[in-house]
Amino acid sequence: MNTSPYLRKTTAVNSVMLRVLIALLPAICAYAWQFGAAILVQLAISTATALFAEAAMLAARGKPARLYLTDLSAVVTAWLIALSFSPITPWWLMVTATLVAIVIAKHLYGGLGQNPFNPAMVAFCTMIVAFPALMSQWPGAGQLDFHTQLELILGGARQLDAITAATPLDALRTGLREGGADVTVPGLMAGPAFGALGGAGWEWIALGYLIGGLFLLQQRIITWHMPAAFLLALAATALLMWGMRPDRFGSPIFHLASGGTMLAAFFIVTDPVSGATTPKGKLIFAAAIGALTYVIRSFGAYPDGIAFAVLLLNICVPLIDMQTQPPVFGHKRD
Repeated sequence: MNTSPYLRKTTAVNSVMLRVLIALLPAICAYAWQFGAAILVQLAISTATALFAEAAMLAARGKPARLYLTDLSAVVTAWLIALSFSPITPWWLMVTATLVAIVIAKHLYGGLGQNPFNPAMVAFCTMIVAFPALMSQWPGAGQLDFHTQLELILGGARQLDAITAATPLDALRTGLREGGADVTVPGLMAGPAFGALGGAGWEWIALGYLIGGLFLLQQRIITWHMPAAFLLALAATALLMWGMRPDRFGSPIFHLASGGTMLAAFFIVTDPVSGATTPKGKLIFAAAIGALTYVIRSFGAYPDGIAFAVLLLNICVPLIDMQTQPPVFGHKRD
């Protein structure tokens, strides 16, 4: 007969991170298919920068470089940054963003497991505040060939009207606010930025993230609490506003299938270091991010808003965890 104590089998960090990278592959394939192979260049730039910055900071802190470089945490951060940015982001902006994430948001707080803020979202918010014009330049699906994309990444001339299109979230918000939108499908507008359910091209990428997220759930890398709470809160808030003013706000389906919704649900909000840790706290944390994301998307200055919502709730994590601690076994809750 087996006797206690029962110990869970430990899971190596690099094993977890490798499965996260595998989970991102469907979305990366969809991204390259819809928007071109430039995303692969951005992934390479961000990954190389992250590994260099990681090695430099480990050396400065007197830590064993080989042990920490092979845990793949820096690579996961690099990939999340590249997938959050436009595929035609200049190389130096991608390098700067990655340095901010690894050096400032990660190592200045003590390294892996010590950072109170999501490093990829710190990088995104820093760059969109510092370089709003460059961060708002997104090509439409199939709009640019790989040669043109590569020139733009390496510093080529940018004729904005010729190379960029409004993101679906921005196009919807602007069109509905101006009152000239042709709402042909509930919550959607006619135009090149829109597909059948959400942004043109972004629907397939969202599906890729969903497939990857289900893989992480199956592998028990993440739990259902945060993805479900985030998606339900975002959809419920969108449904409420759309039900009251369908001529003013987008539908829940549009918000779920556009922007970084699915990336956030399964890969950003679920960060085990910067997120809440108690079961009830996870639900509160993720639901608040979902509702706040909608508020920023619909009423704020930025078309998406996920990164800002995540960082604002990262600040609240200590309070959320403190107020949602389950009672100690054998003791009644006060």
